[in-house]
Amino acid sequence: MLFRSVETLVDPADVDAKLPTHPAFRRGTLKNGLAYVILPNASPAGRFEAHLEVFAGSADERDDQQGIAHLVEHVAYMGSRKRERLFGTGSQTNAYTDFHHTVFYACCPDEAPQPEGALNQLLLGRGGSPMLPRALDALCEVLQAQFLPARVEKERAAVLSEMSMVNTIEYRVECQILRTLHAENALARRFPIGLEDQIKNWSVADVVAFHAEHYRPDNALLYVVGDVAADDVELAIRTAFDGVPKAPLERAPKPCLKAQSRHFPPIVHEWSGGAHDRTADVVLDGTKVLEITDAEKNEYLLPLDVPAVPHPVTGVPVRAHVFQHELLQQFSFHLFAKRPVERITTLAEHRAVTTKRIVLSALQVRLNVLARAEPLFSFVEFQHLDSAREACAVCSLDMNGDAARWEEAVAAAVKETRRMGQFGLTQSELERFGAALVTDSEQLAAMGDQLAHGEQLTHLMETVACEHTFMDPETSHEATILAVESLQLDKVNAIARDLMAHVVDFGEENAARPSAMIACSPAFLANGAPVTIDAAKLLAVAAKAATEPIEPEPELIIPSALMEREEVAAMLPEKVIPVSFAELAGADEASAAQTLGVRAQRLANGARIMVKGLPHEAQRGALRLTMAGGREGEQALKSALGYAAVGARTLQEGGAFDPWSREQVELFCVDRLIMVEVICSDEKITVDFGFPTPPPRSGGCSGVEAALQLVHKILYPGAFLWEDDAFRRAQIGHEQ
Repeated sequence: MLFRSVETLVDPADVDAKLPTHPAFRRGTLKNGLAYVILPNASPAGRFEAHLEVFAGSADERDDQQGIAHLVEHVAYMGSRKRERLFGTGSQTNAYTDFHHTVFYACCPDEAPQPEGALNQLLLGRGGSPMLPRALDALCEVLQAQFLPARVEKERAAVLSEMSMVNTIEYRVECQILRTLHAENALARRFPIGLEDQIKNWSVADVVAFHAEHYRPDNALLYVVGDVAADDVELAIRTAFDGVPKAPLERAPKPCLKAQSRHFPPIVHEWSGGAHDRTADVVLDGTKVLEITDAEKNEYLLPLDVPAVPHPVTGVPVRAHVFQHELLQQFSFHLFAKRPVERITTLAEHRAVTTKRIVLSALQVRLNVLARAEPLFSFVEFQHLDSAREACAVCSLDMNGDAARWEEAVAAAVKETRRMGQFGLTQSELERFGAALVTDSEQLAAMGDQLAHGEQLTHLMETVACEHTFMDPETSHEATILAVESLQLDKVNAIARDLMAHVVDFGEENAARPSAMIACSPAFLANGAPVTIDAAKLLAVAAKAATEPIEPEPELIIPSALMEREEVAAMLPEKVIPVSFAELAGADEASAAQTLGVRAQRLANGARIMVKGLPHEAQRGALRLTMAGGREGEQALKSALGYAAVGARTLQEGGAFDPWSREQVELFCVDRLIMVEVICSDEKITVDFGFPTPPPRSGGCSGVEAALQLVHKILYPGAFLWEDDAFRRAQIGHEQ
C-alpha cells in the first residue's frame, strides 16, 4: 500500500511526516491564471461532472450591491446559448451563489445520446459526440458573458421570484442563527438572496461592473471529476479556456481570511477558545499569524447587530439571542464556538483530526443515550466542522425539543457536553470508537473509486478550499490506522477539553466564552400558553448548567455478541429441512428469482428467506425484515388508529434485549456500524439493517451475524423488552 511504503510515516512519532496526495489527483494552472483540478473516478461509469468555481459571493458585495452576485450568476449562465446545448443530452446543469463563491456546474454523460434519424443529427449537431468540450464551452462562456439589457431584465425577474420562494420559516431560522453567530462580520449582513429594492434598481452597467471585477480567470477554479482520462481533460480545458484573456492587473491581497485561503470570504472572525481565543487573528499556516494593522482589521470587524448579554455571575458579555415565531413547531438551541481552520497535511495533523472524530463519536452516542432516556430531545448533536463558506471551524451543540421543557433540555445538553470536556472518554470508549472509526475508513477504502462523482467532488472542493491534503481512500485508511494505534487516553482527553473549553470553563474568569448562543422557539405552546423565554433567561439556564456538579461517565460492559453460538445451536431442531421457493410459490416465480440472482427458500419454522449477492457493495450488507400488518392490520385486529405506527416507533426508540440494556445494545451496534430503521406502512412493518460484513476490530461477531442476532431477538417471544419511556417517546413522536 502506498502509505506503508513511505518509511517516515510508519513511525507515528514523526510529527512532520507529510501525507501523500491521491495518486490520480491532478492540478494545474493555465497561462491566463485559471486553475484546474482533475480527479478520474469510476462511478458512475460513462459520466463526469465539471464545476467552475468563481471566488465571488455575497460577502464580496458592497453595501449597495446586496444580491448582485446572485443576479450575475443568473445572467452569466441561465441565459447562455451554449448552456442550452446541454439540454436533452441526459445532463444536469445549474448554478448557485453562496457567501464565498458562485459555482456553475454540468453533470453529463461522456458522450451525447444518438438522436434518431440523420436529419436530427444534422439539425441538432448531436450524435454520440463527446460531451466534455460542450460542457467546458458552456462554463467558459460564464467568464465572457454578454449582458444584453433584455437578458438582464429576464434574470432580474427570475431572481425577484426566487426571493419570494425562499421566505420560509426555515430560511428565517437560518438567517437568525447566522446573524447571531457572525454578528461581527459581513456574513451577518450579506445573505446571497440580497435586498429587493437594490435588485430592482441596478443598471446593466452595475451588473457588468461586478462581473468585470470578479469574473476573471485568476479568480476561478475548474473541477472535473468522473470517468475520464486526465490527459484528455487537460487538453479539453486548454482548448476551451486558453482564449480567455488574462486580467490586466493582479488582484491585491486582502488583509483578511482570504489570505489564508482564497476560497474563504473576505472577513475576519473573533475566535473562541484555543491559542487565538478572543482575537481576530488571521492564521496562515499553523501558528503563523498575518500582520494586520488595527485600521485594516476594523474594515472587516463591524458593529454587532446582536447586543451582548451580561453573564449572570461574572457580568462578562455573551452573544445570546432568542427568536420566537408562531410558525415554529419546536424549540431549538444552538451553542457555537468559532476556531481557525487548521490544515491537515501531516501525520500529526491527521492524528489530531482523528482524535476529534473519536471524541465527537463518543459524545454523540452519550447524547443519543440521554435523548432516549428522557424525551427532552427530538434531535441533539455536537459537531466540529471546517466550513469554507464561513472561513472557520464551527464547533456547535444543536438541539431540538419540546418548548414546554426547554429549560430542562438546554441544561441536560450543556451538562452532557461539559461531562465529556471535563472528564473525557473512558478507556473502553477510546478503544471502541477508535476501532469503529478504523472500520468506517476500511469501508471507504474497500469502495475505492466507486464513490459517486458528486460525493467525491463535494469532498474534493471542501478539502481543496481548506488546503488539506487530498488522499485516496486506501491511503487515508492506512493513515487512520497509524493515528488510532498511537493514541493515548490522556492526550485524547486533553483535546476533548480544548474542543469544549467554551462549555467546560463557561463563566470562569478569563476563560473561553461561546461565540454565540441562540434559541428559536414557538411563541405559544399547543395549549395556547405563551413560551416564556428571552436572551437573559436563556443565558442564565446555560450558565447554571455549566456549574452544577457532574460525575464522570462510568465504564460499561459491551457484549461481543447478543447470543453465543452454543446458545444458537441448542435452539435449533435436530434437523432443519429448507423448503425451496418453487415448492411454495411455483416454478415461474422460482425461475424469475433465479434470473435475478435471488436465492429464495423457506425454513422449517416458516420464515421465508431471500438472499442476493451484490459485488459492487464492497464489504457492506443490507437485511430487511418484513412483517405483515401495518396500519391496515389495525382494522383486522379491531385496534385503535395509530397502534401499529406507535408500536413500530417504540421498537425503534427501544432496543433492550434481555439481559442487555438499551445502551449496551446500542453500543454493540455502534461497534459494528450497524444502522437500524423501523418503518410502518399501510401493508407491513419493515426493519432495515445496514452493516459492514467483516468482523469489527474490537472483536466479536461479524456484522452479518450481529444483524441476524438482532432479528432473532426482535422475533423471539419475550426477548425484546418493551420499555415505558420508549413508548412515551413513540407517542410524542407520533403526535408531532
